[in-house]
Amino acid sequence: MLQKRKIIGVMLVLLTAVDLGGCSVNPATGDQNFTGFMSLEDERRIGAKEHPKILKSFGGAYKDQAVTAYVNNIGNQLAARSELPNIKWTFTVLNSPQINAFALPGGYIYVTRGLMALAGSEAELAGVIAHEIGHVTGRHTAQRYSKATGASIMGAILGIAIGSRAVSELFNVGADLYLQSFSREQEFEADSLGVRYLSRTNYDTKSMVSFLSKLRSHSQLEAKRHEKDPSSVDQGDMFATHPRTIDRVERAIKNVKGTKSGTRLGTVDYMELLHNMLYGDDPKEGFIKGHTFIHPELRFRFDVPESFRLFNSPRAVVAKGPGGSIIRFDMAGKPYSGTMTSYIPNVWARRASFKRVERITVNGLQGATATARVRQRSGTFDLRFVAIRQRMNRSDDRIYRFMFLTPVNLTDRLSLGLRKTTFSLRSISFTEAQQSKPTRILVKPVRTGDGIQTFIRQMNIDDFKEETFRVINGLAANDNLRRGKLVKIISE
Repeated sequence: MLQKRKIIGVMLVLLTAVDLGGCSVNPATGDQNFTGFMSLEDERRIGAKEHPKILKSFGGAYKDQAVTAYVNNIGNQLAARSELPNIKWTFTVLNSPQINAFALPGGYIYVTRGLMALAGSEAELAGVIAHEIGHVTGRHTAQRYSKATGASIMGAILGIAIGSRAVSELFNVGADLYLQSFSREQEFEADSLGVRYLSRTNYDTKSMVSFLSKLRSHSQLEAKRHEKDPSSVDQGDMFATHPRTIDRVERAIKNVKGTKSGTRLGTVDYMELLHNMLYGDDPKEGFIKGHTFIHPELRFRFDVPESFRLFNSPRAVVAKGPGGSIIRFDMAGKPYSGTMTSYIPNVWARRASFKRVERITVNGLQGATATARVRQRSGTFDLRFVAIRQRMNRSDDRIYRFMFLTPVNLTDRLSLGLRKTTFSLRSISFTEAQQSKPTRILVKPVRTGDGIQTFIRQMNIDDFKEETFRVINGLAANDNLRRGKLVKIISE
């Protein structure tokens, strides 16, 4: 009993020390925040450590000096009117087609070029950046970290610590933790702080709402592309980690005392900035044209069946098809000197139980294929592995890899199309690579006589042309174009 009392006494001393030593008054909110385990210096150090990992995971920074300078100018103006104007703020445009924005501790703010493509004015982009600045000035990441560390003292909940391998899986300690969803209270606080900074910088605060409306329309369109119910969508891709709603942002605008909306929109300058900006995948990662994946820098291509839809990511190219069927394509990370028939069972998929392994030749390239059957909760699937080697030179020995996953009841029906995918893999010439151009945003004025169809005909995409045109330009289903308006189209 005495020992137990001693243990309890020690825990109380620790928790008291945590509580008393860790509370400070937040200059942005005026509240006492528990941040005893992370100082502003700690936040900067963690942000600096995670920054290179963020760049690697999101395709690096978008290398356009004009875009970089433009975003830095917006961010620095907003940050200068925050309660932490003197920390070293870092604003980065990520070279990713995803629609996303987030903040790391220490003043690291990120927006993707995909998000910039959706925004229609400087004020809308400023609203996103201001919200993320609000997460930093509100010290939400510090609060979360400190509370987690306090819990670890009691041996409960997260037990997060710098350098912990368990926390380091995705982006190491920082990014995984800080990209998690904030609480609704923290999100509303970031909204309110963002409105404050927009007002102080004379931006139109209602632009936060207009951007969220575009985001919702975009998410509904993506649901249609994935053959899902668009009415079920309430939040956009960007807010998968940000549980914000339009209603809540509107409430934040009303509740922020002593602020009034500015008049600054910056529509024309922003649209001119977007002209010729890369849209979709970067050529260095390869890009999708309908049912074809083309990699002009590595000079190869392949096709997938019409019933499949392609998606590109830094790690792999994935195509989704009927009944949960999947095609996954990537390239081996390490060279291999043995045969492809030994590569599949001995290197690539050592735990699989294969029915058979066979040699194949694909457009003059040596390869192998192997099949297995796997059982999952969702059912039983046939799995086919395909490995194809291409020796470019002594230093470039490539292994292309396909994985085909099909429900057993669909394998026979899909097998011919998947076989065609395997044998569609081929090298492309330098000329063909040069002619394979990615899509870009072109900005054009509406002239007399121009209608919606005028610009839809110029959209270089395969499906949902009108819906995409309306979404990227913030046009509702019944909206028409007025003369002089600048609009975005997607073209080469």
